[in-house]
Amino acid sequence: MSISVSLLPIGAGEGIIVPGRYVSANQSIISASGTFALGFFSAGNSTPRYYLGIWYNKIQKKSVVWVANRESPTDSLGTFSLGVDGNLVVLDAAGKTVWSSNVKIAHSAINSMMGVLMDSGNFLLRSGETILWQSFDHPSDTFLPGMKVGNNRKTGQRRQLTSWIDAEDPQPGLFSFGLDTTGPLQFFIWKDHVPYSRTNVYSNSMSLTKLSRWLPFAYYITVKLEGDDIYLSYSISDISAILRITLVPNGRLEALIWEEKNSKWFSMWQWPKVYCDFYGHCSPFSSCDKKGSPVYCKCLTGFQPKVQQEWHMTNWTSDTWVRQKALTCDKGDGFLKIETIKLPDHSYLVENMSANDCESRCLQNCSCTAYALVNASQGNSVNCLSWYGDLMDIVHDIEGQILYVRVHDRELVENDGSSDNFSSRRKRSIIILVAVISLGVLTVLSGYFTWRKRFGKQEIIEESFTGTSTTIGGEAGNGDTELNIFSLNRIQAATNDFSEDNKLGEGGFGTVYKGDLAIQEVAIKRLSKKSGQGLEEFMNESKLISKLQHTNLVRLLGCCAEGEERILVYEYMRNRSLDKFLFDPSEKANLNWSKRFRIIEGIAQGLLYLHKYSRLKVIHRDLKASNILLDDVMNPKISDFGLARMFGSDQTEADTKRVVGTYGYMSPEYAQYGKFSEKSDVFSFGVLLLEIVTGKRNAEFFRNDLPQTLQGWAWELWNEARGLDLIDPSIKDSFESPDRIFRCIHVGLLCVQESPADRPTMPLVVQMLSNDNASLPSPKEPAFSSLSRQRSSNFVAFHNTSTIYSNNELTISLPEAR
Repeated sequence: MSISVSLLPIGAGEGIIVPGRYVSANQSIISASGTFALGFFSAGNSTPRYYLGIWYNKIQKKSVVWVANRESPTDSLGTFSLGVDGNLVVLDAAGKTVWSSNVKIAHSAINSMMGVLMDSGNFLLRSGETILWQSFDHPSDTFLPGMKVGNNRKTGQRRQLTSWIDAEDPQPGLFSFGLDTTGPLQFFIWKDHVPYSRTNVYSNSMSLTKLSRWLPFAYYITVKLEGDDIYLSYSISDISAILRITLVPNGRLEALIWEEKNSKWFSMWQWPKVYCDFYGHCSPFSSCDKKGSPVYCKCLTGFQPKVQQEWHMTNWTSDTWVRQKALTCDKGDGFLKIETIKLPDHSYLVENMSANDCESRCLQNCSCTAYALVNASQGNSVNCLSWYGDLMDIVHDIEGQILYVRVHDRELVENDGSSDNFSSRRKRSIIILVAVISLGVLTVLSGYFTWRKRFGKQEIIEESFTGTSTTIGGEAGNGDTELNIFSLNRIQAATNDFSEDNKLGEGGFGTVYKGDLAIQEVAIKRLSKKSGQGLEEFMNESKLISKLQHTNLVRLLGCCAEGEERILVYEYMRNRSLDKFLFDPSEKANLNWSKRFRIIEGIAQGLLYLHKYSRLKVIHRDLKASNILLDDVMNPKISDFGLARMFGSDQTEADTKRVVGTYGYMSPEYAQYGKFSEKSDVFSFGVLLLEIVTGKRNAEFFRNDLPQTLQGWAWELWNEARGLDLIDPSIKDSFESPDRIFRCIHVGLLCVQESPADRPTMPLVVQMLSNDNASLPSPKEPAFSSLSRQRSSNFVAFHNTSTIYSNNELTISLPEAR
């Protein structure tokens, strides 16, 4: 844990302490090569508290990796030594023992006892060659190379990390990381003893070593069963590298490497990081898809939302799903195979069982809901995992495993009857049933198409791109851009009848599919019938976008309105939306700084056009990363105008009783009082700009109960002259000078100020971004700089307007008269 408090002076030492030697507060023990030091440090600003700890000795920024007396600091300078019983003890100024290693040492061994600080950071108590106690067995918040985190099944010893309370208080915090002792091998982060994040399930009889190649040295991670010891450890090939993994006060494990050139710690990875990393982000019997933005939770095959409205409102953590067909607990049940997932929690392990026996064991127990085969050994034996009750904390993961979920036979029929462990008799029954059903369906369809040919509606309009188009919402001769109107039949053909394979994503308003209209690929947005967006929103978006023509706005090609269907046809953006690149660790490296700045400029130009140069002044009201699409060369295009409002040329502000939008992007005056203007979009742009620079999603600060918002965190670091710490680490090597990045951060902070009058207009924003020599005013503290203020504002909004938020970056809307 890095601390900003001062350390007491360090004295010379040989790395060894023997009984009878007392080390005072202004001295320390240094390891053989000088890598680590053991001594006292102080923490606390008002009333200093003193702790015995181990820290890196050779780097300028003192970073403590182990603390002895975490729960019993001294309020005055003391000493440490090996006591009369051979234990390491901490004494206060009066000579009273406040902490001891408290290990039983035979009287005959005391005279040969010594304490040794190793170059690994491990402090040993040993008698001759026998190690009687070591600090590595009693970790604080930091996991060092060579350390083991895990349990001993014989002695019951648990070695786990515990976070600090905060950056300046080493006392045990809320979070801990270690091995679960209640079931198969898996590691957890707990928050106040409640699961917070969880790894995949491993077998109790496996050894796994991985080599990571994204470092300048080899990095090995091992999960191992060694006798009665089950543990996680890691090592590095370059012993001169300074690397640590720390459980920080906010509950994340961070892998940190020391950069000598920049004299700072560089964060290589964090866990948990994305929504799916957090335990139970989705409800039982649903899976979390890391690449499913903005819809992360999806029900397992054979299940459906219990309350459709709750699912649309992204209420995914409650008991949301129910079976489509009840289990029969007899020969009518089977198993569906689900691949590449992190297996659910609360499993039971039986070792050395055949695959058939594992399936039969689950099928014969009416309470068994799923099973899995893990880490097959030589021969026909495998380790059998089974689940009884809810399937909790499932995540789609390319490195995941296979789960067999119990369903009714009919679910197997509807899913092609595919199951690797389905009996031949059952397969034959399914084939017959499928044949009968298929014949019936063909008969019905034949009759339908005969009726449609004779009596179907003749007024359906379908125009080609080269034919005459019908103008929506305009008057003859007024110069409105004309829209192509497509029939539903043509839309269905273009999307393969809205096939799942064509699905590009889902949002609060509906689902977007990739379509092929022969002459070009398109994106087809099918509005949800239950999303709350009705004909008025549909007509608004259609009419509005048809009037907007700019290189940084998505282009609407046509629409479809038949029956209850409301469909929009857009130009297809092959590179998807900005959030797919910006917040995905595997993709963000594709956005170097020059590309990000070009995206920032493009978004600013698009907003400038909407506010000043389009035929009607337009307020977007839902600017966010998922609504910025990227074309083939990564040029940004603003999309999704379902919430946009048109202003007259002399209109500057409007208000509404229905506040709609996305949590974290709405300006305070809009969230609280329903007032919106150009400055509302400027606020959203400021949040988005900070996201692009930092690579951090604003919503993460809300979901993870962090004390600040993104803009509050940026404001704090900016005032501490730590602008470099705001920059996304993935782009740190893609610029020569950070000056332009600092200017962008400065502009972003100006845009997110509390008062609309203090925020710049978009013309001024464009000027600030394009002119490196222009002087910028000092920003004031941002709106919603802390989550407490954000929540207070939401309370006011709840009592003053009808407010609909999305906490998942889905836009939630209710019909509103325009």
